Amino acid sequence: MAAAFNGHLDMALNLIDLDRYPIADLSQGRGAEFLRSCQEQMEECGWCNFDGFIREDALEALANETNNLLPTAETLTIRRTIYQGEVDPNAPADDPRLREYMHVATQLADDQIPPETLLQQLYQSEILTNFVRQVQKKKTLYRCADEFQALNVVALQPGSWHAWHYDTTECTVTLLLQAAEKGGEFTFIPNSRTDDTEDYEAVISLLNGDMSKAKTFSRGAGAFTLFRGGYSLHGVTEVVGSQPRVTAILTYSEEPGTVLDDDVNIRIYGKRVERILAERRSRL
Repeated sequence: MAAAFNGHLDMALNLIDLDRYPIADLSQGRGAEFLRSCQEQMEECGWCNFDGFIREDALEALANETNNLLPTAETLTIRRTIYQGEVDPNAPADDPRLREYMHVATQLADDQIPPETLLQQLYQSEILTNFVRQVQKKKTLYRCADEFQALNVVALQPGSWHAWHYDTTECTVTLLLQAAEKGGEFTFIPNSRTDDTEDYEAVISLLNGDMSKAKTFSRGAGAFTLFRGGYSLHGVTEVVGSQPRVTAILTYSEEPGTVLDDDVNIRIYGKRVERILAERRSRL
């Protein structure tokens, strides 16, 4: 039976292992104790990783529906600096802004994931949104309103990886739907920058191939992760084997109605979104 929230049934809770992760009521008992431990870890480590967050039978259904959608996705070649922008030729010598990194990913944007899918139901869950908000101790948190950015699925095919980068949002929320047979490990430098400073020595060392300060944690299929990706340089190692590594990315904002500029969406999502926006402008 799905839990109720603000008088409505939240069907997404049928997907979550509530015995292990009692997110339906965080105000008392096991739920309140669980929330405190999550908040403490988030503050201390900058991440929380919940293995087996999705029930095994639900995970199979989520993975199946997502793999059925992936043939409609574009395979994109993403080029960017670790700060998500273009190379700055005026940056000082050895500055990370002089280096461009590339990776290839198959990506579904939000408008390619139908509202009736289990994955969209999970993302639209008010209880899940409230859990993500409270772990971060935010006063408000809203699901992203951008028609492309809000919920994404990214598949890294065998031989692909995710290049080093910082995220454009403070906290990244992901669900691993299908793990790689080998490789595809999430790797990062914890808290490599703040709003004011950056540990350039650690960053440059990593970009030069020194992994001694890099950390990782085990993520099996069904793992739900909150990670301060705007403050920790991170990437995904090369996927090895016969199946892709498939991840859902759930985007939230402290401000309601958050959307991205058209040029940013075109840079992220490529020709399909460029055509959609051009056709829309032509009708004005």
